[in-house]
Amino acid sequence: MIFDTYYILIVLCILVIMSYLFNIISDRLKVPSVILLISCGILFKIIGDYFQFVFPVSRTVLELLGVVGLILIVLEGSLDLKITPDKRQLIKRSLLAAILMLFSTTIAIAFILGFTLDMSFKQALPYAVAMGVISSAIAIPSVNKLEPNKKDFIIYESSFSDIIGIMLFNYVISNELLSIMTVGTFLGNLVLICVISIICTLFVLLLFKYLKGHIKVFLILSILILVYSLSKQLHLPSLFFILVFGLVLNNVEPYLRGWLKDYLHPEKLLEVNIELKTMTAELAFLIRTFFFLLFGYSIDISLIVLKPVVLTGTLVILVILLLRYVFLRFISKTNIFPELFIAPRGLITIILFYSIPIHLATDKFNEGVLSFVILGSGLIMMLGLIFTNKKFNVENELAPEKFDNGDTNRE
Repeated sequence: MIFDTYYILIVLCILVIMSYLFNIISDRLKVPSVILLISCGILFKIIGDYFQFVFPVSRTVLELLGVVGLILIVLEGSLDLKITPDKRQLIKRSLLAAILMLFSTTIAIAFILGFTLDMSFKQALPYAVAMGVISSAIAIPSVNKLEPNKKDFIIYESSFSDIIGIMLFNYVISNELLSIMTVGTFLGNLVLICVISIICTLFVLLLFKYLKGHIKVFLILSILILVYSLSKQLHLPSLFFILVFGLVLNNVEPYLRGWLKDYLHPEKLLEVNIELKTMTAELAFLIRTFFFLLFGYSIDISLIVLKPVVLTGTLVILVILLLRYVFLRFISKTNIFPELFIAPRGLITIILFYSIPIHLATDKFNEGVLSFVILGSGLIMMLGLIFTNKKFNVENELAPEKFDNGDTNRE
């Protein structure tokens, strides 16, 4: 079926406006806009099936939107983070959380897939890594209203989880998991991406001095995506470069002294930083809108309700929450609300699933499990945020009353 050009433009504009309204609803009701977008995509699929209308969703288009969206969302989150001496403990805690929970969750999910779907441990590992990674694309936009420490913890943790998850995924799809060569390659890639990140970040910062005119942001984004893509082709944890660039750009100004200050022009860095934040947020919103709508549309509801899918998906979600509770309660020894519930699976899960090599893919794994875990973890995060918001509002309402009683007693 061939559509009129203006008809397509009308539909696209309506979808963007609808996504903007979802953001307003999300702020009011604490329902993540991503959940609303996925639900809307599922609804479109149901309506389309009823009227026998089929809109083919290309896996390549979905993966392309996912990769660009992931880059923009991690960049957007890192541009909001300030590294100060008082946050060192927070960064260490979030890094430890990302590492321990990713590894323990991956192993547990692999055993679950082996038990429920009769997969070998090695067959299950790539799928387990994909479902073990926290999605920064869903977590970061959902925590804007949390207090600063909790918000920063989620941004750092989810970003670290994405980065380490990609590294772990590249490791488990290698031919020899426990060989000295594979371990050496893994550690070598980590060192190499650190060097590349520092060099490329310095190069872009130096480039700011020579940028003139208004066309700056898209040039910078193009360079970032280029470096990310080239690093990805070399099987490097390229998302680390995006995180480093955002953190350096947002925190470099206090460290510019002497000739560095004269050479890099802090006021120009600040100007570019502001422009980049605005443009990144706008583009991330746009990409996220179409990605999650298309993902929701591509979900096969008939697969999600199958008994093996429900059993496997439920066990995966329960083990994610259990291990997260153990870490937050007994290892990190910190507040567990709402951090316990903010462990959504989403964009990075889908990207890693699509990246599983053909020779490691197996028909034993039902794609419905992936959709079930993504939807289930997103709904749990939504309920956790709503519960936390109500608790916060109740405490605020009771506080003045307690204060008044105290004044009365003193009088």
